[in-house]
Amino acid sequence: MGQRPPIIINRLDADRLQRLIDTASEKDMMVAELLEEELARGEVLDPQDIPENVVSMNSQVRFTDLTRERQMIRTLVYPHALESVEDGISVMAPIGAALIGLRVGDVIEWPLPNNTEVRLRIDAIFWQPEREKQFHR
Repeated sequence: MGQRPPIIINRLDADRLQRLIDTASEKDMMVAELLEEELARGEVLDPQDIPENVVSMNSQVRFTDLTRERQMIRTLVYPHALESVEDGISVMAPIGAALIGLRVGDVIEWPLPNNTEVRLRIDAIFWQPEREKQFHR
């Protein structure tokens, strides 16, 4: 697997993600372990210090799956919010987990459950809670 770009994570998100990881079911174990690696290597900042070009939880992001040459717009959400967010992608889904903490322009190679990898590029962040000063989510 290629070198992963440095990531930045909001302190509130990091706490919530750790709780998700700690309670992950057997079927979510692979993603939970990858997320835990990301949390361990990420730079954790207070919400007001998160740069505007970083994907945080509840950000609406345009990204390109370079492997399949498909562009998508998704909002990165916690699993419980999936039903209420039309374009939601769960942070506990393999591709959702890959997005957290990346900056616009970053490319990441990320393993998928079927023993393949996907290359994702962050193209734009249309909405980010920290940019809108919405810290208490």
